[in-house]
Amino acid sequence: MLRSFWLEGRPDIRIFIPDLYNHGMLSDVDRERDLEALIVGAHALTRIAALDTRSETPSAQWRTLAILREGGPQRLGDLARISRVSQPGMTRLIKTMSEAGLVERTHDPDDSRVVRVDVTDAGVDAYFAWRKELTAALIPRFSGLSDADWAAIRRTAEIAAAITDGIGDPDAP
Repeated sequence: MLRSFWLEGRPDIRIFIPDLYNHGMLSDVDRERDLEALIVGAHALTRIAALDTRSETPSAQWRTLAILREGGPQRLGDLARISRVSQPGMTRLIKTMSEAGLVERTHDPDDSRVVRVDVTDAGVDAYFAWRKELTAALIPRFSGLSDADWAAIRRTAEIAAAITDGIGDPDAP
């Protein structure tokens, strides 16, 4: 079953999220539904925040900065694969980001034909500013939550961080 709501201030945009399921003993189906609800809900929150902030920056830019910040310098082809962007698309994105001072391109010390991309201090600053902007846009929507709800969100965030640790690192298992 899906719940829906209209995006505040935007009567033309309706967001759909699956209801959460809780039947006492969790089956594999319940766990799959809960995980699906978490994934869909996280994506919906990102879309809502982007709409609320009226950001026109492509999400691929923020994803790329996050990958570089967390995984260190990357070959352009690896970065495109991890970021789920075509190599030509990543080349264009990196050119734009480089011109903005968010990333820098260098040659691989082991193979001068290979270009590696790294985030700059300005890129890290921009990335954290974007995260604060998203959080500020969403926090009013969570104002009615109880301490128990906040504890559940905190624990969910901890679990997600542990599961995703090392994603984007080509040497990670």
